[in-house]
Amino acid sequence: MAKQTFEKIDLRSSVEAKGSIVTQIITFIGGAKKTIPGIKTETIRQGQFTKFETTDGRLVMINDANVLCIEVFTEKNGN
Repeated sequence: MAKQTFEKIDLRSSVEAKGSIVTQIITFIGGAKKTIPGIKTETIRQGQFTKFETTDGRLVMINDANVLCIEVFTEKNGN
C-alpha cells in the first residue's frame, strides 16, 4: 500500500491581517479578561486549544471552549 502524503496548506489566521505582532484582550466565560501583548501572528495554531508564541518567548495555550470574545490590536512596532 502506497503512503499518502498531503500538502500543507497555510490557512493563515485572520489575525495576521492586523500585522505580524499584535496584542489580544481575551474575555473568558465568567467575565475574566487577560491582555496578552507581543503575539507573533504567524505562530497562531487553532484546535481545541489555540496556541501561539509571544515576542518574549512564551508559548500560550488557551482552551477555546472558555472564551467569549477576543479583541485584537496591532502593535506599533509590528508590521
